[in-house]
This record gives sequence, structure tokens and C-alpha cells, in this order.
Amino acid sequence: MMTRSRPRRAYFVDVRFIVGIVLVIASIAGVWALVAASRQTTPMLQATTTIVVGEALDSEDFQVVEVGLGTLTDDYLAPQDLEAGMVASRTLARGELVPTASVTDADSARTTTIVIPSAAAIPAGVKEGTVVELWQAPLKEDGRSFDTPRILVADAVVATVAESEGMLSQERTDVEVVIDRADVASVLEAMTGGAAISLVPTGDGS
Repeated sequence: MMTRSRPRRAYFVDVRFIVGIVLVIASIAGVWALVAASRQTTPMLQATTTIVVGEALDSEDFQVVEVGLGTLTDDYLAPQDLEAGMVASRTLARGELVPTASVTDADSARTTTIVIPSAAAIPAGVKEGTVVELWQAPLKEDGRSFDTPRILVADAVVATVAESEGMLSQERTDVEVVIDRADVASVLEAMTGGAAISLVPTGDGS
């Protein structure tokens, strides 16, 4: 009696199965790379005090901290990137990492500082980095009264507020502000013309 031989089983490779395996491996490799990158830290500069726009950058104003920024490392200032002549192109808050876009060289800076004698009391909360409007009330021709107040500079930044001392401390406070160089002439004109200048916080700033 003849017996039929059992046909050999054909094995076929399922392409979808292979693609699935490849995707799983790729996913695991991606997660591993992400975790490995997050564990890598880089020394970066962190502001230890408020630095206003236009202020020169000094190594004493920073501390070095180890942070994991991954691909964003080049967007922030490392200790070796700090060079002489650098100034802040915007206000840097205390504790903030220093973005490379927030610094420039002194020759390129469009701002400068000027001391303003404020005719009105400085509002509470005004400090370094506070964004303010400068308002002026021009002195009238009679020399005894003032005209209607108007905006002199729309976006100044407070650099320092002088300590008020003496009997006249409630009448005047000197405030150093950062303004655009293009506004210097108009501010000086208002000051020499006897205008009453006041600072009004805008709500922006640190």
C-alpha cells in the first residue's frame, strides 16, 4: 500500500510583521536617544541679578549652572561665550538663563541711560527692569504753571532708583532709565526747558 508523503510546510515571511518589528526597534531607539540626551547637561550662564536693556554684561552678574537643553544648547549663552563689550539687548530677569538673542555688542546697542528727576512720587513696585512711560508737562511761558501732560517716551526701562534722603525726598526722586538714543534729544530738551517729568508703569517688565 502506497502512502502519500506529507507536503512540506511552506513558510512565508509576512512583510507587515517585519515592518512592525522595525518600527518597534526605531521607537525604542528614539526613546533611548531622548533619555540619553536629557541626561546630558551643559554649563550655562544664569543671571543672579536683574540686568536691564543696554547694561554691560559682567561675569559677576552670573552663575554657572548645569542644565539639560538638548538641541537648544546653542540658543543660550555658555561661560566661554561671554565676551568683553557685550550688553543686554533686553531686560534679563534674575534667575533667567541667558538667550544668545538677548545680548549684543556695545557698538550695536541703540540704547543709553539718562537720569530723570521725577516730579511725582515713584509708584510702589517700580524697580530695576520695570518698563515705564515718561510723561512731560511743559512749563508755560509764565514760568509758574505747566501745560497739559503728554507722553515723552513710550517705553523706557528703569535701571536704578536713587535713594531718597533729606527733607525734599518726597518732592523729587532721581531715576536712571534706559531709553533709545533717538529719544535723548527730546528728553534733554524737556529737562532743560523745565518740564515736569513723571514715570508711569506700563505693567510690563520684571
